[in-house]
Formats: sequence, structure tokens, C-alpha cells
Amino acid sequence: MNCKLVQPPDYLKRYVRYFWILEGGSNGCAPTTFVALPDGCPGMIFGQAEEGTFSEFHEYKLPEVFLYGQTTKHTEIRTAGKFNTIGVYFYPDAVKSIFGFSAVEITNTCLDVDLTSKKTDYNLSERLLNASSQAHQIEIISGYLINLITKNRNVPDDLTQHAVSKMISSNGNITLKELQQDLRLSERSFERRFNQHIGISPKLFSRVCRFQASLSQLRNNKYNILTDVAFENGYADQSHFIRSFKEFTGFSPEQYQKQSNELVENFPELIK
Repeated sequence: MNCKLVQPPDYLKRYVRYFWILEGGSNGCAPTTFVALPDGCPGMIFGQAEEGTFSEFHEYKLPEVFLYGQTTKHTEIRTAGKFNTIGVYFYPDAVKSIFGFSAVEITNTCLDVDLTSKKTDYNLSERLLNASSQAHQIEIISGYLINLITKNRNVPDDLTQHAVSKMISSNGNITLKELQQDLRLSERSFERRFNQHIGISPKLFSRVCRFQASLSQLRNNKYNILTDVAFENGYADQSHFIRSFKEFTGFSPEQYQKQSNELVENFPELIK
């Protein structure tokens, strides 16, 4: 399996962390299963595969290009045969800023991008399928995104971005009361603003930040025992950490390390 990360053009760096390209599989091989993990960031995926399904409580075929919002639990994506996938890894507040609708509208679900472009007759999937190379496909996606940004004219919310930055830098351990006082917002205004621009509550986003900090520590083997990871990331004890980790991944930390192959951050392949 091959993986490559591509930096966005300068005009998208406020909205896009990076593009990722993943290629793999073979004819007649067993389906490849990936797990999308909660990471506080929405994204967009263009997938070319013999077969693709999105599985949660049921299965259905994925659109060729889909936008997904915040996820609060692990979600499986399976492909059969060869696949060639390009992903866009957005910053947490990108949905409202780029697409113009409230981020909470697509929390824990995905949206067919071509359906959102019908009014303008902009068939993104067709353009991507007819592109001459992966570089050309990324160029097409970049053009599509900047056109939306220009058209919708949604100015990013500086207060929400400031709160997100504080939460991430503190690994989710800054108190919400402290943030509200810093932003001079009531609890209700803060919640409403956060749901609109991020798609989940500030409390849940903080929990995701804490989980991501602990996952990063596991990835880099920066611990001696799991209790170290628990206490260093603000969990009450090891049991609390394991319960939270399992909620977000479907596995205990030990199982996750044995059964995942993470070429793309927060999108690991499951190893049976």
C-alpha cells in the first residue's frame, strides 16, 4: 500500500491541513477495512474502487466524492479490489467557512458533494475521473474549494478558532469556564457558536483532543506503562483512559496497537 501527503496551495492553507493519497489492494483480494477515528476535523474523500461501503448500523455504497463532518465514534469504510483514494484533511472549522452551512448538519454523517453542486452544474466527480493525474485531481479539488470560499464569503469565526487552538494546545485539559471568560461569552452563546462552526459541543471536542493526545503518545511509544498515558493526559485513572479509548476506536489501546496499520493519520487499516 502506498501513501503520500501533499501540502495545499497557499490560498487554502487557512482551511486545509493537507491532502492525502492512498493506493492499494489487488484484484480478487479480500476487502480492505479502514477505520475513521474521531479527530476533531471534517474532511472530503474522492475514492476510485471496485466496491466501497460505509458501515455504521447498516451499509450503503459511498458517493464517489463525499464530505464528512465531525465524528464522535469510530466508523468503518471497506473497499474491495484495487483502490485509489484522495482525501482532504480540513481544519476543525472548515465546513462553515467553505461550504456555508452549519457544521452540525453533517456531524456523524457524510454528504454527496455532487448533490451540493447541482445548482451550478459543477460535476466534481466527473472532472476528477477525467483528470490526467493525481496532481491534476488535487488541482481540481483545490479550484473547487476556493470557488466555494469566494462564492459563499463566510468569514472564519476568530473566537471559535481561538477556542479550538486553546483546546488543542492544552490537549483538551483547559476548562470551558476559563475559555468562556477568555472569550467573554455566556455558556449558551459559546455552545451555540461552537456547534455551528465546529459541529460538536465544546465539551465533546475537548474529550476528542484528550483522546488524540493519548493516541499520539501511543503512536510514538512515549510511555512506559498505560497508567503514564492516562495521568499525563488528564484521565482519572487507567480504567477511565481505556474506556474512553475504546469508545473512540472500538479497541483497547493494546488491541489497537496490534490490529491497526496507520499510514494516514486517524484513518488506519485494520489488520485481521
